[in-house]
Amino acid sequence: MFEFLLCSLLTIFPDYLFRRYGQGKRLGREITIYSVWFELRWGITACIVLTISLITLIFYFHPSTKNVTSAFRTVAILPEAGGRVSEIYATRFEKVKAGQPLFKLDSTEEEATAELARRQIAEVDAQMAVTRTELVAADGAIVQAEAAVKQAQDEYDTQVELNRLNANVVARREIERRQVALEGRKGALTAAVSSKQTLETKINSLLPSQKATAEANLTQAEVDIGKTTVRAGVSGTLQQFTLRIGEVVNPLLRPAGVLVPEDAGRARLVAGFGQIEAQVMKVGMIGEATCIGKPFTIIPLVVTEVQDVIAAGQIRASDQLVDVTQISQPGTLTVVMEPLYPGVLDDVPPGSSCIANAYTSNHDKLDEPGISTVRWAYLHGVDAVGLVHAMILRIQALMLPVQTLVLGGH
Repeated sequence: MFEFLLCSLLTIFPDYLFRRYGQGKRLGREITIYSVWFELRWGITACIVLTISLITLIFYFHPSTKNVTSAFRTVAILPEAGGRVSEIYATRFEKVKAGQPLFKLDSTEEEATAELARRQIAEVDAQMAVTRTELVAADGAIVQAEAAVKQAQDEYDTQVELNRLNANVVARREIERRQVALEGRKGALTAAVSSKQTLETKINSLLPSQKATAEANLTQAEVDIGKTTVRAGVSGTLQQFTLRIGEVVNPLLRPAGVLVPEDAGRARLVAGFGQIEAQVMKVGMIGEATCIGKPFTIIPLVVTEVQDVIAAGQIRASDQLVDVTQISQPGTLTVVMEPLYPGVLDDVPPGSSCIANAYTSNHDKLDEPGISTVRWAYLHGVDAVGLVHAMILRIQALMLPVQTLVLGGH
């Protein structure tokens, strides 16, 4: 309607003035309700054509959308493992800081595992002390075995020497018996040395490995105990936190509540523009928005991101073929718009619905050297008609509370 009224001032109104004062025709006489089309046909036709062209020009180069919201992501409050709630440290709607404890699950099993690991460490330490004592005993056994070997060797050498001097003094069987005894003493010495090496290996390798394993189990148990205390991952406000002691919380099926981050929805607006605007929407475009959560206010914005795909065409691999008719509903071009000045979105409640405009600017093209007059006039006209959309947005900002509270029945 606004565009039609504007165009009629350039078409129908001049045509009427010509008919009235140029041709002397008068309203109610020559120009009646029945002869309006015939008398003002040129102006009406030109007005319709100009209105359609103007609307197309405005909505194409200065797109508008009502699919705008201050979208934000919430954080589900979930434990890393399921369990029964034993303690609660926070309440609903409480503002919490990152790392602050929220609730605790029953940790009896984890604490028992930790105590078992501590006992295992103590047992390994005791075994190490006993093994050191056994090592001292092994040293004594080696000394004893060496003395026995030396004695057996001396006896064997004596018998051999006597046999060499007089073969009738010592029987051959006695010499063999002494040799067998000597070999037995050497075997006992080897066994004592091997036993000592076994004890040294046990002290230097086996027991430290067992202790390290027990310490690792203790660390794992302490980590599991720490996991039973659920903490806030980010600073924010607890919502739907109706947890009670004794409830079972599961990370897959039973979350404890929702945490809304402090800066949720206060940094940007997410808008869905028509697909036809894909060639117009560019990063850096200036925009404006008015939100129902902050009435009578125009929020200056700038386009910071334009998604290069249409979400409606997304397909996930499955065991069924997707028919195109199932995704024939046209999607929108997702655009992220951030405030042009800091703080202008602070008063907008996260999740608010908004109306947004984006304005094409040809300022750089108009300053290009060698630009033709026709192109200069066209680009200048494109920038100028953005004023119409800006006026419409301000009218919408004024009418939005009225439509919501009065005409909408709320």
